[in-house]
Amino acid sequence: MNISYWLNGRKEVDVITPGMMLFELLRKKGCYSVKCGCQTTNCGLCTVWLDEKPVLSCAILAASIDGAHITTLEGLQEEAKEFAYYMGREGSDQCGYCNPGFVMNVLAMVRELDQPTEEEVREYLVGNLCRCTGYSGHMRTLKAYLKAKGKGERL
Repeated sequence: MNISYWLNGRKEVDVITPGMMLFELLRKKGCYSVKCGCQTTNCGLCTVWLDEKPVLSCAILAASIDGAHITTLEGLQEEAKEFAYYMGREGSDQCGYCNPGFVMNVLAMVRELDQPTEEEVREYLVGNLCRCTGYSGHMRTLKAYLKAKGKGERL
């Protein structure tokens, strides 16, 4: 099956098998930030943007992205670098395995929510599983980052 799509701003054409999942295709394309940690849509490690909205790529058939725009962390390096500064400063990076999916959701949230409350932040990030922390470091990071972006007045 042939599909045509945009990956991190570049036009791509691929031949895929009908049952191939999006995360498999992205890994084949060298997008190693995309991980599959659970295969049950519970961990958020495989989060990418499909037409600017965060989705779990382990739950999306690659065939369904024909004509779509896919963004991975590899396509958001500058924005991710800025957020990573706050992760390091607040000590929330721990092992780093969950970071790509977490960062993808945070960057999407910053684009979608203007002045999020703590409850809205928690709701937005509920699908990200971190096995290292109790999320207090993540919340410190988010608060510092959102404040620096001028979006954290309600936190």
